[in-house]
Amino acid sequence: MADVPHLSLRHEPRLDAKHAAFGYQAEAVDFIAARPYAAIFHEQGLGKTKIAIDVALRWLSQGEVDTVVIFTKKSLIANWQRELAAHTYLNPAILTESGRNNYFVFTAATRLILAHFEVAKKELKRFSVWLGTRRVAAILDESAKIKNPDSDLTQAFFELAPLFAKRIIMTGTPVANRPYDVWAQIYFLDRGAALGNDFRSFKSSTDLVRDLHADSSEFERYQDRLAGVNASLDPISVRETKDGGRILLPGKEFVSVSTEWEAAQVELYQQVKDELRAVVLRDGQLITDDQESILKRLLRLIQIASNPRLVDEAYEAEPGKLAPLRDLVTDITRAGEKVIVWTSFNLNCELLAQELEPFGALALHGKLGMDRRNAIVRWFLSNSSDQVLVATPGAAKEGLTLTVANHVIFYDRTYSLDDYLQAQDRIHRVSQTKTCFVYRLLMRDSIDEWVDALLEEKRLAAQLTQGDITKEQYAQRATLSFFDILDSILDIKKT
Repeated sequence: MADVPHLSLRHEPRLDAKHAAFGYQAEAVDFIAARPYAAIFHEQGLGKTKIAIDVALRWLSQGEVDTVVIFTKKSLIANWQRELAAHTYLNPAILTESGRNNYFVFTAATRLILAHFEVAKKELKRFSVWLGTRRVAAILDESAKIKNPDSDLTQAFFELAPLFAKRIIMTGTPVANRPYDVWAQIYFLDRGAALGNDFRSFKSSTDLVRDLHADSSEFERYQDRLAGVNASLDPISVRETKDGGRILLPGKEFVSVSTEWEAAQVELYQQVKDELRAVVLRDGQLITDDQESILKRLLRLIQIASNPRLVDEAYEAEPGKLAPLRDLVTDITRAGEKVIVWTSFNLNCELLAQELEPFGALALHGKLGMDRRNAIVRWFLSNSSDQVLVATPGAAKEGLTLTVANHVIFYDRTYSLDDYLQAQDRIHRVSQTKTCFVYRLLMRDSIDEWVDALLEEKRLAAQLTQGDITKEQYAQRATLSFFDILDSILDIKKT
């Protein structure tokens, strides 16, 4: 990189920030700007974007890089444009799906570029050539996007990584679902210096597997390994949490609401559960240890506990969760407050928005075009009379500040810890002024109870890996009870 000539602009833009950072953000900027690569792991809603922007401005103003490229999810491009306009005097160029447009971006003299992740794969050859002509810093927003080291997208970033003069990854949930999710993100930064070069070995040593439940000694060694991951990341990462004592936020209260089955709903649930047991069990024992296969089958039970229409178009009754949802929304809106209803399924999003239409509800999900999604977000933020947004985590869990609401209701949840944490923290952020309420609708005696236990165990493993809790705190709280609950659901015999 030392041989690359400096990029000169005829008219240099202003490279100072419009607003000062909070103290903890300024400390993070100093830490990151002094390193060739680093990770911003601040919890959701604590201003990672501001930190990244200020680091970029410092690098540019001091001539350490010529250009900064911010990679983000396609749905967050508009959000980054708003953030950059609020915090800087820069007007970023944007890399898109258009090769013609991208040619002009690559050949222009510009300090700042926005791109969605897939552009790196699409323009891999052109990126490789371009990075040899100037000193470029890369910032990967929501870097869990590259958590799968075997994906073509992640491989493209691995190939480009050494060509960037500086590298930043940022996410509030580095352990998006399992501890091994962090490996590829860190490998992009340091080529294996912190967590090693062998993903398979790292995954094997950090995975939350059934064997840990039966072997207390191995479970203790597992805890040591997770704590060791955090120690390895500490020299190259910064993390602040909302309960760390440095940031004052309103409280967050959790409410579990037990719901009752509708008759046809529970009949369908039992039928599908019996079919599942016939496929995955023999003589009361699991036939396969293929967790992915079992999880896909269990998803049908989650759908039925939520809304049988998701698996049976002929279902016409009212699902058991709908009346409690209506009651909650009624109480919240009567108090003059806004609420986000989360469901994991696009069809459910539409159906629930229809049911909640008297409250002015709109649906925000992945099948909507980006312009429509952005319009719905603007509507929810600006209209005081329309108080209900029904959304899927896939479409709205990241990058959005929705603190006009202080209630979220999880109508259903899947196994994704990232979805659960990111979705609830759309409302629990620095700009929030009210106590936040997180409601979970749990169908009685159903897989919902297993999902609840599973997500809690995943959260604890993530907290230990990220350094949010100590090994002693983890040992006190972790029970691995979700294995027992699953065994109960499937009627697995103990041996």
